[in-house]
Amino acid sequence: MLGYISAHGRGTADRVLAELASVLGAAGWPLAGVVQINRETTQDRPCDMDLHIIGHAQQVRISQNLGPHANGCRLDAHGLETAVGLVAAALHRGPALLILNKFGKAETEGRGFRSVIGQALSQGIPVLTAVRPANIDAFLRFADGMADPLPADIPALQGWCREQTGLAAPIVPVAHTIR
Repeated sequence: MLGYISAHGRGTADRVLAELASVLGAAGWPLAGVVQINRETTQDRPCDMDLHIIGHAQQVRISQNLGPHANGCRLDAHGLETAVGLVAAALHRGPALLILNKFGKAETEGRGFRSVIGQALSQGIPVLTAVRPANIDAFLRFADGMADPLPADIPALQGWCREQTGLAAPIVPVAHTIR
């Protein structure tokens, strides 16, 4: 009930999960969660990171501009916690699947979406997320043997989602794998 992808390339996992959420949503699946949208800025600073709340028009900025010479963490903890609250509230609607942009540093430290993942799993809601190689060990400790590694391939992810949810709803075919 807990699946994860670990895609190579900047923004690849974000694009894969966003595409999957779009495909499943278009097929009428009841979803909850967030997908990350990276917006390029100027050449001298990293992209802006926004979380699109699935099922809502709302987006929450989770990055902060620390200036061109800063090396610290750009995560806006308040923005992340706002998104966490919105997703936790969405679990009360009984979605068939929870999609989360990543199990990242905040989650490895016991914050972020970590409690939402536990809440969803305890309610029998399958969870799909992405994990960077640097966070795999912490994620696997958290998952305690429950995590399924999955390819960053839309048709394969569709199959896993169907298997986990038991939904027979048609899935819009996708002709390619996102790279």
